[in-house]
Amino acid sequence: MIRAVTSNSDAELVARLQAGDADAFDAAYERYARRLYRFLLRLCRSRHAAEDVLQETWLKLATRAHDLAADTDLAAWLFTVARNGWVSRARHEGKLVELGADDDERSGADPSPEASAVLASSVRALERALSSLGEADREILLLVGVEELGQRVAAAVLGVGEVVFRQRLHRARTRLVAALENTAPRASSDWTDE
Repeated sequence: MIRAVTSNSDAELVARLQAGDADAFDAAYERYARRLYRFLLRLCRSRHAAEDVLQETWLKLATRAHDLAADTDLAAWLFTVARNGWVSRARHEGKLVELGADDDERSGADPSPEASAVLASSVRALERALSSLGEADREILLLVGVEELGQRVAAAVLGVGEVVFRQRLHRARTRLVAALENTAPRASSDWTDE
């Protein structure tokens, strides 16, 4: 069971969820839905699969909120349920669908066309590098790097000890750097400053 609440507001929210407060469910959704969806979209690499797993995650919270312990870390609980839902779905389907270009969510254009082009190229390279990694590497990097979960919470989501977690994170980061080196656009001599 995932314990150690990270904030007073989550402790209050958990207490309200346990009591069956419908507004508490809405508050939890408001607080975590975007983060969970972003995590699942990159993990599942399919908008449809991410939406299905997200819906299943919220359904589990709605049906099991009364069973939460008072000291439950709500973020860790939700990410664990979402990850487990994805793992079950992946096992059932036997494979994951690749994230298509139309599924990619980019927001905000940089005022400078050059800066915008460089940023877009970098984001595409990072997405390609992440997609080239194994599922275990991708999920650990998404939890820590994108969702900014602490190592203790991310280790709990993955169901591993902190030492094992740090070892896996180090290996995943090393593989990401190698993948980025393979997918990064090559610098052109036309772009150098004189």
